[in-house]
Amino acid sequence: MPQPANGLILWSTMENHTVAIAVGIGFVSVVLSYYIVFSRWKHRSNGLRGIQSKSFEKSTDDNGITTVAAGGTDVIIVGAGVAGSALAYTLGKDGRRIHAIERDLSEPDRIVGELLQPGGYLKLVELGLQDCVEGIDAQRILGYALFKEGKDTKVAYPLENHHADIAGRSFHNGRFIQRMREKAASLPTVHLEQGTVLSLIEKDGVVKGVKYKSTAGTELETFAPLTVVCDGCFSNLRRSLCNPKVDVPSCFVGLVLEDCTLPHPNHGHVILADPSPILLYPISSTEVRCLVDVPGKRVPSVANGDMAKYLQTVVAPQLPMQIQGPFLVAVEKGNIRTMPNKSMPASPLPRPGALLLGDAFNMRHPLTGGGMTVALADIAVLQRLLKPLHNLHDVSSLCEYMEAFYTLRKPVASTINTLAGALYKVFCASPDQAMKEMRQACFDYLSLGGVFSSGPVALLSGLNPRPLSLVVHFFAVAVYGVARLLYPFPSPKRFWLGARLISGASNIIFPIIKAEGIRQMFFPSTVPAYYRAPPVHSIKGESGSE
Repeated sequence: MPQPANGLILWSTMENHTVAIAVGIGFVSVVLSYYIVFSRWKHRSNGLRGIQSKSFEKSTDDNGITTVAAGGTDVIIVGAGVAGSALAYTLGKDGRRIHAIERDLSEPDRIVGELLQPGGYLKLVELGLQDCVEGIDAQRILGYALFKEGKDTKVAYPLENHHADIAGRSFHNGRFIQRMREKAASLPTVHLEQGTVLSLIEKDGVVKGVKYKSTAGTELETFAPLTVVCDGCFSNLRRSLCNPKVDVPSCFVGLVLEDCTLPHPNHGHVILADPSPILLYPISSTEVRCLVDVPGKRVPSVANGDMAKYLQTVVAPQLPMQIQGPFLVAVEKGNIRTMPNKSMPASPLPRPGALLLGDAFNMRHPLTGGGMTVALADIAVLQRLLKPLHNLHDVSSLCEYMEAFYTLRKPVASTINTLAGALYKVFCASPDQAMKEMRQACFDYLSLGGVFSSGPVALLSGLNPRPLSLVVHFFAVAVYGVARLLYPFPSPKRFWLGARLISGASNIIFPIIKAEGIRQMFFPSTVPAYYRAPPVHSIKGESGSE
């Protein structure tokens, strides 16, 4: 009988141990689960601050300046908006060691940068970032609807020869940027850090890196053979890298309309109002962004109620009936935002070791939503130029080679820039009868359908960024306007008005083309930099230190 008793005791002991182990495992699981949930909640509440996981070694000199030893950083990126995040991911994916510094890693809240044209989406696919528009309630955009004096016409993007997924996308700008930052920071070669860049570090005329202030208030220095500045339209570093000629033709007043059904679903809406256009497009399944253009640098005061009165009495009556109700409700709620619309042609000052990108480098009126398309196209060009280079430390040779970037980007960038500036001037109301005729001619021309609508929309969408095609369509609109004037009974007065219409069209487009650069825009192959080959000793497979 002792043996069964011993066996029973042994079994009881084993059972107690099993229970203890199970309780221990359960306790550890609960603690671990709590930690994971808490970590995710904290990460979500703090935006992207939790991304700063890759730490660099630091050393402090006698002056109290801390140098960041980035383990052989290849590229420093100043700014992590759309351009900076996309560039960090693109170059990091190619094996470049990236140190990206962004002033604020929390989710941005902007009223622009919410519409990505199909051409921009194609570039997003090319860069491997198309999944960044997923999971943010982005809306497909298939074209535009134009409204003028009670009439409307719909123009579709020419997407017949593209995959079914290709279309425009509209979304909350902040959600899109956060997805881009997350994807960039997921690469082991990318270090994304929150900090304020104070200045570029130069030695013997070469940009060696940047000085920045960390979130703790410590001044730091970090170095790399190439620094790319893409810190947005308010850049404080662009003056040493370009000739900034910033123009502010107007301001946008932004509202979010809720429970608003647009007349044409999945289309951007442009109302040719007086004094200037009004834009509407969905940014989620339940929200519509409304952007009211106000000419000039000053807008009615939001604080004293002048803005609300202007929107209610001047703007609302010009909107389609089904939009007026949600619009007035949004005005009553009072969440009215304003921002200046800036335009700045690209005028680079090539500097060894540094490059400008995004809105810090080149801006156009946001009427056509082309900013992100230009930035992503520029990144695709830059990636192709840098890909064969193994060694970025030969800064003088690299600078000469990188001048090709400014020429190779021109056909896409200048087409979208010129169209944005020209369309804005045509779409604005004018007391000049010739410009009134030009505005009506543009509306009627697009209403013709076929190549008359698909051609201009292909230019606007970035699907066919050809400068010559832009000029042809622009003057075709002007000639169409003259034909409308002379038919059916031409008269000296109408001939004179037609001549003024052609003259007005020329005065709109030619200054924009001149600012963009006629040679680079139409004849890029005649620019010597177009043919620059990468430095031989920097190409992969050739001799040259890492």
